[in-house]
Amino acid sequence: MIDQRHLAIARQLAQLYPGSTAELCELNFDSPFQLLVATVLSAQCTDKTVNEVTVDLFRRFGEPEQLMAADERSVEQVIRRTGFFRVKTQHIIGLSRQICENFDGQVPTELKDLVTLPGVGRKTANVVRSVAFGLPGLPVDTHVIRLSNRLGLSTTKDPVRLEHELCDWVSPSETGVFSLRLIHHGRKVCRARRPACGECALTALCPAAFRSLPGGGSSTDLT
Repeated sequence: MIDQRHLAIARQLAQLYPGSTAELCELNFDSPFQLLVATVLSAQCTDKTVNEVTVDLFRRFGEPEQLMAADERSVEQVIRRTGFFRVKTQHIIGLSRQICENFDGQVPTELKDLVTLPGVGRKTANVVRSVAFGLPGLPVDTHVIRLSNRLGLSTTKDPVRLEHELCDWVSPSETGVFSLRLIHHGRKVCRARRPACGECALTALCPAAFRSLPGGGSSTDLT
């Protein structure tokens, strides 16, 4: 039986953050390949920094054939600001090579194929599926886990289990955009350390609203 409160939360988030996955995604890209690379670079890095870095990266290496042949040191210098730049360089060059050698130069659409690429896990694969291809895919990051727990959508912190639990009631066509709406709300309102419950449109639906926070104080006086 579908929980009506869950559906009400989804409807409220849709009103707060309207738009498609492509419109709500804050990473800049012109192709599925560029989104894939940008998402890999976004690990432990802000979307703003990634967007600044990929302007130069995609100008020089905007296609998998170009990136697979790139000099590692040159790529490292371009993406250094994203952090973990040596590992990320190996990943994006490696995934470019595999795309060219195993997938005829095209980013695969199937989850089972995407996760075979270096540096690509379920979250990144679901981002590419939902944003670049408009296919079902529910990326789970720390924002999605935190908000799902606070809103009472789930009690698990396991990303894969949470993905499956949310997909049990979120429409396949809405999985990607639902994830992005949770992420936007987590960044702007329901922040990890300072949730702004007094500014939140979901308080009537949220069992954690205005609850005392660890370390003393209440979310009512945090902005």
